[in-house]
Amino acid sequence: MNFTHTEDRRMLADSLNRFVAEQYGIEHRNQLAYGAEGHSPELYAQFAELGTIGALFPEAVGGFGGSGFDISVVFEALGRGLVAEPLLGALIVGQALIAAGTEVQKQKLEDIIAGSVVAALAHDEPGSHYELNKVTATAVKTAAGWELSGTKSVVAFGEKADLLLVSARTAGAVFDEMGISLFLVDGNAAGITRRGYSRVEGGRAAELNFDKVQLGADALLGSEGRGYAVLEHVQGFALLALAAEALGAMDVAKQHTLEYLQTRKQFGVAIGSFQALQHRMADLLLEVEQVRSTVVNAADAIDNAQGAEREKMLSAAKYTVGYVGALVAEESIQMHGGIGMTWELPLAHYAKRLIMIDHQFGDEDHHLARFMALSQNA
Repeated sequence: MNFTHTEDRRMLADSLNRFVAEQYGIEHRNQLAYGAEGHSPELYAQFAELGTIGALFPEAVGGFGGSGFDISVVFEALGRGLVAEPLLGALIVGQALIAAGTEVQKQKLEDIIAGSVVAALAHDEPGSHYELNKVTATAVKTAAGWELSGTKSVVAFGEKADLLLVSARTAGAVFDEMGISLFLVDGNAAGITRRGYSRVEGGRAAELNFDKVQLGADALLGSEGRGYAVLEHVQGFALLALAAEALGAMDVAKQHTLEYLQTRKQFGVAIGSFQALQHRMADLLLEVEQVRSTVVNAADAIDNAQGAEREKMLSAAKYTVGYVGALVAEESIQMHGGIGMTWELPLAHYAKRLIMIDHQFGDEDHHLARFMALSQNA
């Protein structure tokens, strides 16, 4: 199996890394990420012009990539720059449109790829714990279409999202897989209340309340009551993207720590010459390479595996970045000493992002249990 990137992917990675380095310096990044918007609409449009969003989707729908390795290349570069832009939402909603959308609904991809629409998945609810099948929001049929009610929590960039992909129950009990339906909802529709707030690591999220929101019949994405399979499908893309983003962030944290060990002196010599620190750094380097391997496996699984085998590789990647991400954050800060905790040092922000990636779409414990369950049922 050949995992060498194509020339097009190498060019994409080089141009994206260069753009991020030039336009997304850490001070500017922090101003954007912790600001009122949580990101820069202008820079998001530039990412789209660069082809960053288009690389996430196949040519058949207006993109120019769409493979697992295209997605991993993009998000690894984003992780290296701690980019706080709504690209994950674009990937998730776009892949849902590809998987289950009508030809008319798929036309929304054009605006997503162009960067003129901010898309967000609204699935998690108060009291949920990463379960895809837990849905209490409801959608009831009306003469004109549907009436949507319920609450969604921690919706990334949901405060200003133009297009929401919302899960709601049209049949069954709270934890039933059957009976979950997906709806495409205008973010400015009447009856939606949005309460936004800053995330710990930068960017924005929101609590969304849907109070008898009226939707047309064409808002239903896919078949009524069969949205769970679509959710599981698009979650796979999210897991790959987050794993690749974490890998990019780990590489930078690792490099910053190596440079510090080589330049910080104690007793007249660089502290990197101390054997105890050499052992810790060597262990860290090996763990990061293990993450790289799991990201490669996950990228391959997105394209070439199906069913339980696909999901196992994706959960394995997410489990690994959860475990190693915490290790990289802790070890890097400890080897920097007290300075590692300061706001001014970029490392502190990389550490926060690595920790918070673990909590998106299932943490380390969740995906270890999921991997074991999938292995037993295979």
